[in-house]
Amino acid sequence: MILSVIVPTFNEGPNVAELVRRTAAAVPGRDIEIIFVDDSTDDTPEIIRGVAGNAPVPVRLIHRDEPLGGLGGAVVEGIKAAASDFCVVMDGDLQHPPEVIADLLARAEVGDADVVVASRYVDGGTSDGLANAVRTLVSRASTMLTKAMFPKKLHNCSDPMTGFFLIDRRSLDIEELRPRGFKILLEILARKQMRVAEVPFDFAPRFAGESKASFSQGMRFLTQLTMLRFGRMSAFAVVGGLGALANLAIMWGLQMFGVQYLVAAVIASVLTIIANFIALEYLVFADMRQESGLMRHRFIKSFTFNGIEAIVRIPVIWLLVNEAHIQSVLAAALTLIAAFVIRFVFHALVVYAPKKAPAAAVAAVREPLEDELAA
Repeated sequence: MILSVIVPTFNEGPNVAELVRRTAAAVPGRDIEIIFVDDSTDDTPEIIRGVAGNAPVPVRLIHRDEPLGGLGGAVVEGIKAAASDFCVVMDGDLQHPPEVIADLLARAEVGDADVVVASRYVDGGTSDGLANAVRTLVSRASTMLTKAMFPKKLHNCSDPMTGFFLIDRRSLDIEELRPRGFKILLEILARKQMRVAEVPFDFAPRFAGESKASFSQGMRFLTQLTMLRFGRMSAFAVVGGLGALANLAIMWGLQMFGVQYLVAAVIASVLTIIANFIALEYLVFADMRQESGLMRHRFIKSFTFNGIEAIVRIPVIWLLVNEAHIQSVLAAALTLIAAFVIRFVFHALVVYAPKKAPAAAVAAVREPLEDELAA
């Protein structure tokens, strides 16, 4: 097998037959396979099985009932299952033209690159398939931000946000990857210095279906970028910082409506504790949820700890206001800053600890933390 084409899919049924047809035609006479790693909630798996029966190349289906790691996790699972060390990753919506696979393979066979990136931003490439000017601007800005965060590792990559690339699996430390969301190439390139080559491609309009881009995907990208660059603690700080701002804004707003400042502090704390827990679940500790028990148990631990912390913190606010004569919102801000480190340690080592023997649990939590802090 000379090439494995890995296609992560989520409700992409209308695109499957055309993608298989064009992919097989792109590299005639070459020994390839197509692996669909599918997280769909519709009939896409049945469509893939039907297409596979008459396909001119081997078509395999891996259906995941629990889509751990999102699209990035699907790609990693596909790479692990591939029959070839040369793995092409591409989307299932045909915005990545299968005809470019031949260019990716030809460039990889030169032998001087670990990754060959299909880029929208080199001569000959375009991003015309982006839905509108806003998405084009967001894409360009995200690319600039990412390259600024990793100036050395991404120096030779003009399009680290693309989902269309060929990777030589032998160059990967695949167990070191911590996929989150959909920017798997960024995860790969930021973890290890890779030899990168590029070929241009025209980012096409979708063949069928709707774009998966959303505000939540954008938040996942920013969290992924922060954790890759600075580690999990910094992502926790971003969520905590936003929660602190929300806490102060709620407290200030309630006081404007005549609510006494201690009552306002209690209400603000309860609302932001709940909001912060949701953000931690789906952004900061998403990769640790599966092994850390039930969500309601994590919520009880988190809410109880933060409630106790708030019970301790609010009298401190009273002391700062009445004894140190500090303005109430500033006093609340000082106590929130002081609570940050202990909150992080508690959530990492208790709330999201894997359900194993105590010593193994601490080691299992410590290892990803150290990996990400060193990234």
